[in-house]
Parts: sequence; structure tokens; C-alpha cells
Amino acid sequence: QIVGCDHQLGSAVKEDNCGVCNGDGSTCRLVRGQYKSQLSASKLDDTVVAIPYGSRQVRLVLKGPDHLYLETKTLQGVKSENSLSTTGSFLVQNSSVDFQKFPDKEILRMSGPLTADFTIKIHYAGAADSSVQFIFYQPIIHRWRETDFFPCSASCGGGYQLTSAECFDLRSNRVVADQYCHYFPENIKPKPKLQECNLDPCPASDGYKQIMPYDLYHPLPRWESTPWTACSSSCGGGIQSRSVSCVEEDIQGHISPVEEWKCMYTPKMPVVQPCNIFDCPKWLAQEWSPCTVTCGQGLRYRVVLCIDHRGMHTGGCSPKTKPHIKEECVVPTPCYKPKEKLPVEAKLPWYKQAQELEEGTAISEEPSFIPEAWSTCSVTCGVGSQMRLVKCQVLLSFSQSVADLPIDECEGPKPVSQRACYSGPCSGETAEHTPEETQLLYGSLQELDELYDWEYEGFTECSESCGGGVQEAVVTCLNKQTREIADETLCVSSRRPPQLLKACSLDPCPPR
Repeated sequence: QIVGCDHQLGSAVKEDNCGVCNGDGSTCRLVRGQYKSQLSASKLDDTVVAIPYGSRQVRLVLKGPDHLYLETKTLQGVKSENSLSTTGSFLVQNSSVDFQKFPDKEILRMSGPLTADFTIKIHYAGAADSSVQFIFYQPIIHRWRETDFFPCSASCGGGYQLTSAECFDLRSNRVVADQYCHYFPENIKPKPKLQECNLDPCPASDGYKQIMPYDLYHPLPRWESTPWTACSSSCGGGIQSRSVSCVEEDIQGHISPVEEWKCMYTPKMPVVQPCNIFDCPKWLAQEWSPCTVTCGQGLRYRVVLCIDHRGMHTGGCSPKTKPHIKEECVVPTPCYKPKEKLPVEAKLPWYKQAQELEEGTAISEEPSFIPEAWSTCSVTCGVGSQMRLVKCQVLLSFSQSVADLPIDECEGPKPVSQRACYSGPCSGETAEHTPEETQLLYGSLQELDELYDWEYEGFTECSESCGGGVQEAVVTCLNKQTREIADETLCVSSRRPPQLLKACSLDPCPPR
């Protein structure tokens, strides 16, 4: 037949984790945790955990190069140490200890109940860190115990008396400070009890005086408090305090302080409370304004306000944390700065000036084709060819620099990059050309470079004699070799120079 922990046949009663037969586990508490080594040059060992007298089912696992060892102290004050150097089972202060040692870990078990206070320590043995996991059931050795009623508050005429609670050490059977019972959250301090006492009337010179109803004319002691102090912080959460005391009021209404235990039948009012828990004012930045420029580099601005927890504009924000209200901004659109187009006066040699006006295209605010200078003729005599580079470029005004763009960014026809050139007859040749040469010079390449071309011949007379007028450049078709004026039809294939105007007769006209 089975036998329970109550030593009765047929009983299935077992001990709980605390070792109490048929217990509910309320006399002990589970403790578990982990320790990590903190290597230090100033110390060789450290405390892992203290396991008190009476603990059960102790298990520790060390992982790492360090080593465990024990320190013990009995209730009578006898101390001892054990280095735990080898694997095995042995007794330490009449407590059975099972120890296993492996190359990379150590395991310590003690079924308990421990007959002494054990302190588990670690001895540093290497540069690597170690960790220790531990678990055990710790007995609750301090419990609240209700006291008897205190003496009556009055010897006659009706008084009251209270009970209290004291912290009791179950091992030493003596009362200890309340803080020991606070270590165990499982412990609930019993509330004080109050009862009336010594209700007999008090003797007086003229006989016995009548005792009035207790609840109307002899109120119970009560808690009274002073006003709260100012909050320690204006926002973000502070604390404020007050003093609370137990007072008693007599039949005449006089109030006097009394011992606190007389008021313990009701909870004591809090002496500290949080205050101003709302958020502190903080900076709120509005959206950035558009950039002050439409291209290139500029500035943008924003409004920054100090907002309280209600969303109202207020003060109190730290100037050191205020976000900046302006910053630089760059609009990715390049800035195109046109050069001023002023009338150019045609001067000799007019042909050269006209050629420069045609070929020296200025870089403008819009992407435009910019041709470079023609190369020298590929031959020194006869018909050859010339080459030049044509780029698509734009002027960036904010940096005053020229940027190259892909060719397809420029609109309009691209200037030619190749043309024919004639360097005169070669030695021993006549000036006349074969039909093939004539076709080469004036036929298929006629649109690139003509023998006849437009040139400036000067300016017309001023359109006004005073008060400001204009002069227009005169363009004629010339033979490049003979410098003779030719029929304009010979220059049709060449691009006519732009019409040039210049101001003239700028002096004011005399009054009429």
C-alpha cells in the first residue's frame, strides 16, 4: 500500500515544493536568475547568489572557464569553505551536495533543506566571460503576526484600543524590523482592528456624569494632513509632499496629536504624490517654405513654435534645442543666364567680323549648340576638308560656370561639323577645275562652305538726325577670292548674317 507524507497507509498526500506535507506552497517562494561575470583586474572572485537556510531543490549551471566554490555559515555562526575541485557527492554542513565538473561547464545540485546559509561564489580563471543560471525554493522565514489589543485609550468614560502587526522571524522565534517582512511580496500585513473599551462612567465630585453616545461626542482619532508642497517640476512629472499625523478631538473640539497606531484602523494618507505629469512644452516646426529661387541655390524658411501639452502657443522651451528656421536649398533646375545682346559695329575686315558673329555663338540661358573653331584645311592646295566640334552647352548663373549637356537637350538644327575647303591651285595646275572638282566644290558640299558668302559692307545712314536713331548693317554677297560683289543668288546656300542695328544721333534735338 502507498504511504503518504502523513505516514498513513493508503494516503496519497505529498509534500509541496516547500517541504510541507499536504501544503499549498505558500511557505516558500521560487527564486530564479542569471549571473554574468564582470572581469576586473582588482578582484579574483565574485558572489553569484546567497541561498538562505532551509532552501530546497537548489540547482546552478555555470558555463564558461570560471569555477564555482561555496561559503557557508550556520545559525550558530560557524563558517566554512569548499573549493568544489572534483566531481562527486559530499556533505557540507550536513547538507548533501552533488557536483559535476565538465571542460566547459559546472553543475551544482542540493536537494535540501539546507542546514546553513550558503553563498555561491565564482573564481575567475580565464579572460572569457562566464554565466551562471540558478533556481531554488527559498523558505519565507519572516511573517506578519497580529498583536494583542493595545491598552485602552481612556481609563473610563469610553475609549478605544487597537491591534497591530509585527514581523516575526520563524527561525529565531523573535520579532524583527518590519522591513524583513516587506522582502516577501507574498506576505500581506493584517489590518489593525479597533474596539471600544472602558465604557464605565468616570467619577465626578457631584456623582456620576452622563456619558454621551460614543460616535457623536467622542469621535475616533483621524489622519490630518498639511497642504501639498509646490511641485518639484513645472512639467514632465514631478513630486510634491505633505506631512500626515494622527490627531484626536475631545468633547470640547480641541485637536491634539496622538500616536500613529491609534489611526491605523484606516489607511494612512499618502505623503508623496506625482504632479504636473503632463508633457513639457516642446518645439513644433511647421512646413518649409518654397525655396527663394526657382533655380540654383537659395534659402527656405519655416515657422517654429513652442507648443504646450494642450497644443497652445506658449513659452518655456529651451533655446538650445530650438530647430533652425532657415536653411540652404538647391533647386535642381539649372540657371541659364543670357549674355546681353548689344549691337556690334561692323569694322574692317567686315568678312572676318561677320564670320565671328556667325560662328562665335554666345552661351545663353537656354541649352544651345556651341561650335568650336574650324580645324585647318586637310590639304595645303586644292580641295580638302575642315572639322570642328559642336557641343550642347548651358550657362549656370548661380555658379557662373558652363555645363555640357546631352546633344538631345538642344533644340533646332545642329551646326555642321565638317565642310569643304579650297587652298588654291596646286603647283603646276591651272586654276580651272575638272567637272568633278567643280561639282565637289560647288555641288554636294555647297551647303557647308561656299566660294561666295555674305559679308558686312558697313552701315546705312542714321534714321534720325537727332534724338536717337538707328543704323542698319549692309550685307552683300562677295567672292571670297576676288573680294568682288557677286549676285545674291550665289550666296543663297549660305546662312545670311543676322540683321545688326546700332544706336546713333543720340544728342537731344534742339527745341523748336
